[in-house]
Amino acid sequence: MKTISFTLNNQSVSIQTNLQKRLVDVLREDFALTGVKEGCGEGECGACAVLANHKLINSCITPIGSVEQLDIMSIEGFKDTERYHILAAAFAEAGAVQCGFCTPGMLLAAEALLHVNASPNETEIRQALSGNLCRCTGYSMIVAAVKIAAKNGDGLW
Repeated sequence: MKTISFTLNNQSVSIQTNLQKRLVDVLREDFALTGVKEGCGEGECGACAVLANHKLINSCITPIGSVEQLDIMSIEGFKDTERYHILAAAFAEAGAVQCGFCTPGMLLAAEALLHVNASPNETEIRQALSGNLCRCTGYSMIVAAVKIAAKNGDGLW
């Protein structure tokens, strides 16, 4: 057991835990952040995605010991930003949400992309979303939503 300190959704936090405990488990069990989902448990589906220093990571394969001093943002923290509201509105406009299981990870993948590329083309969007699986939409509506958000959020990213 060791104490790990990091920033979680813009707040400094510390937790005493096993360094090998998965970040997804710490977020869900210790911080009650249930927007972080476990899908595959192998880093393949993106349901557990969070941002670490603005980069998308899969929390199901990330040991808590590796996030010491990082800035972690879950969907719960991201939802309080203007960029989230632009993305959420774009997802609604494009019909990019159906069952919703993949949506938090998709939104965070879109945020990670737009953070480094405010005007991505379709190929760049598809590549950025490639680590997130969706069984409902076929991805075209999600790609369209990211394009809409990039246009509507011009200047925010």
